[in-house]
Amino acid sequence: MIMKLSLKQLAVYVFLLVIGGGAGLFGSRYLLPQNRSFQQLRNVTIALPPESVVPNAPNGTMGATGGDNVNFIATAVQKVGPAVVRINATRKVANPISDALKNPLLRRFFGEDEQPIPQERIERGTGSGFILSENGELLTNAHVVADTDTVQVTLKDGRTLEGKVVGVDSVTDVAVVKIKANHLPTVKLGNSQNLIPGQWAIAIGNPLGLDNTVTIGIISATERTSTQVGVPDKRVSFIQTDAAINPGNSGGPLLNAQGEVIGVNTAIRADAQGLGFAIPIETAARIANELFTKGRVEHPFLGIEMADLSPTRKQQINQENQLNIQQEVGIVIKGVTDDSPAKRAGLLPGDVIQKVNGKPIKTSAQVQKLVESSKVGEILAMEVNRSGKIQTIKVQSGAYPEKK
Repeated sequence: MIMKLSLKQLAVYVFLLVIGGGAGLFGSRYLLPQNRSFQQLRNVTIALPPESVVPNAPNGTMGATGGDNVNFIATAVQKVGPAVVRINATRKVANPISDALKNPLLRRFFGEDEQPIPQERIERGTGSGFILSENGELLTNAHVVADTDTVQVTLKDGRTLEGKVVGVDSVTDVAVVKIKANHLPTVKLGNSQNLIPGQWAIAIGNPLGLDNTVTIGIISATERTSTQVGVPDKRVSFIQTDAAINPGNSGGPLLNAQGEVIGVNTAIRADAQGLGFAIPIETAARIANELFTKGRVEHPFLGIEMADLSPTRKQQINQENQLNIQQEVGIVIKGVTDDSPAKRAGLLPGDVIQKVNGKPIKTSAQVQKLVESSKVGEILAMEVNRSGKIQTIKVQSGAYPEKK
C-alpha cells in the first residue's frame, strides 16, 4: 500500500516503530536516503511494508483485514471514488501580446507585414467535481468552470460527457454542472458542524491531472475565516486539513472516516505547503441547491469589516484605525462601507458586537455565519458596546454587491 505522509506523520510513524522494536524504516530495506534531513522529506511518499501497522478503523478494529489490507480509508474510497469526476474547462482570454502590439513602436519593430496576432487565446484548466444525483447533477468549485458555459466531464468508468454550467457563485467559490446521464453513482453527504481537530480527513481528486488520487490527513482546524485564509472576497468559514490538496483537486470531495462528504476541496493558496482548505458541505449544498433552482445566489450584506479582539490586537487596531477601544474581548467593527446597510443603520467603527438577534457572539466567524444564513432584507438586531454604553441597532441586510 502506498501512503503519502507529511513530515509530522512520518516522524510519528518512525517513533512508533522505534518504541515497538520493529526494523521499519531503520531496517536494511528502508533506510532514509543519505544526506536528507526530515525537513527535506516533506510530504514524502513511501511504501509501507505489508507487516506494518496501518491506521485503525474508526470503530477501533484494526485497519488491515487479513492479506488484502482493506482498511477504512480504502472502504471509503471504494464507496465514493466512482462518483468523483474530472472536469476539463476551456475559456477564451485576451491575448496580452495582441494588446501590446497595438503600440505603433512595437508594431514597427515586429514589422507591418507580419501575420496578424490573434486577439484571444485559449486557456485550459483541469479540476474535480462529484455527483450529487443519479441524473447528472454535479458540484465543483466556481474557479474551475468560471467564464465558460460548457465543460468536458470524465467519469471514472472512462466516459467523457459534455457538461452544462448551470450556475456559478464566486462569493462562496461553488458552481454546479449538469450532464446528460442516468443511474450514475452518487456521494453521501455528511455533517461538518461537529468536526473536531484530529479527526480523519480523506481527499479525492485529480491533482495535476492524475485521476482519482487519494490523500489522507486529519482535520487541522475548523471555522477558518476567509480573511485568515487569505481570500477576503469569499464568504466562507473554511475547514483546514493537512491532507494534500493541489491544483486539480479543486472541487473534489473531502471525506470523513465513514466515506461521507464533509467538504469541497479548494486549492486557493499556492503558498500553503502542508495546508489544505475545504468549503463545509452544508454551505456548498445550500448554494448548489439555489444555483440549480434559481441559477444564481443572493448573499446578505451588512457592509462591516470586523476583527476579533485580544489585548495585543486591541492596541494594533487602535493604532491602525485611529480608534480608542477599551475592551479586550469581543468583535470590533474596524470599518463601515459607505452607502451600506450598516452605515444607514448607524453602526460605527469602534463598536464592539456582543450579540446578534439575542445570541451572544464570541468570534467574527460566528457573525459571518449568522449573516450568511439569513435572507436578504432580513432585520438583524446588533447589540454593541459603544464607548462603554450598550446599544441595540437594527440593520436590514442588503444584497451583496456584484463586482464591477
